Amino acid sequence: MGIRPRRAASVPVALTGCALLLTLAACNESNTYVPPPPSKVMVATPLQQPVQRYLEVTGNTAAINSVQLEARVQGFLETINYKDGALVKKGALLFGIQRDQYQAQLDLQKAELAAAQATQANAQVEYQRQTQLGSRDFASQRAVDDAKTNLDKATAQIAADQANIQLATITLGYTQVTAPFDGIVTRHLVDIGALVGYAGPTKLATIVQVDPIYTYFTVSEQQVLNIKAELARQGRTIAEVHNVPVEIGLQTEQGYSYKGTIDYIAPQVDPNTGTLEVRGIFDNKNLALIPGLFVRVRVPLGPPQPALLVDDIAIGANQLGSYLLVVNAEDVVEQRVVKTGQLQGGLRVIESGLQPGDKVIIDGLQRAVPGNKVAPETVVMGATTAAAGTSPAKP
Repeated sequence: MGIRPRRAASVPVALTGCALLLTLAACNESNTYVPPPPSKVMVATPLQQPVQRYLEVTGNTAAINSVQLEARVQGFLETINYKDGALVKKGALLFGIQRDQYQAQLDLQKAELAAAQATQANAQVEYQRQTQLGSRDFASQRAVDDAKTNLDKATAQIAADQANIQLATITLGYTQVTAPFDGIVTRHLVDIGALVGYAGPTKLATIVQVDPIYTYFTVSEQQVLNIKAELARQGRTIAEVHNVPVEIGLQTEQGYSYKGTIDYIAPQVDPNTGTLEVRGIFDNKNLALIPGLFVRVRVPLGPPQPALLVDDIAIGANQLGSYLLVVNAEDVVEQRVVKTGQLQGGLRVIESGLQPGDKVIIDGLQRAVPGNKVAPETVVMGATTAAAGTSPAKP
């Protein structure tokens, strides 16, 4: 009996052949590269508006008056009439020193004055008597001269006793230490019952006047020359800088909330540091400022000048300095090295390197590569700043 062959193997062979034909057909088609679409970025032209230029430096606050309160007479400290750190008025009694011995000295001087006045009165009567007798030749000229001498001595003694009374009064006054001006008094350095003034003046405390308050800062020689050039352009001299507005801000603040005026400028540049010392004075009614604070200082330089401003977040930095990414007429990204100026709100002043019509990339910077083409979408400069909750700069 013969065996018939199986037909099941013919099916895979047929499928394999079909696949081979499809593959060959696909190889006949050409493969082409389709580039990705340009990246989308947001661009805006710089704002053009007047900007107040400032000289920005740092400085320190200082008390307008600071005096050490000292005991100038010897005695035991009897009273302390204030609380440590209290704000006191001018003339307020702060310390009391034992005064009985100085009061007794004053009383003694007053008694000696009374005795001298009595002696003078008697000498005056005697001089008048001797003068009358001398005019009648009943007294010698010598007697008249002696009476005049005694009267003059008595008069001089009165003047001396009056001076001694003044000295005793002043010394007695030193037993009461009062505030020389309105201010804050530091903690007391000597306790009640301590002997003070026995080996010279004894420091009791310090009083500091903080309203108004000073701020000292320095400007470089180059800044001084720039200021003089700007003043010359306005027909003024550096002596006319007094009463120029000045603003300060604390390190915990964003802006410059304290307003004052310049009241002193050093007459010469320090040759050791090449700087000029300047001082501003500020009202401090609420005592928000205390001496010794490190502050940011800015002084306006002339009237507002036209300027270009861009979102500060659009500015990058590399080894060449600050730069902006702009889109040219062919929608290709270019990198522009720029010189930046002061910050106005969330906008930065661009001193040079940018033109008014340039399209600055302010969003999508991570997708913008110099030399690559992008798909720009135009927005208004400052929109990003406003969305972040910061107001754009105002004229």
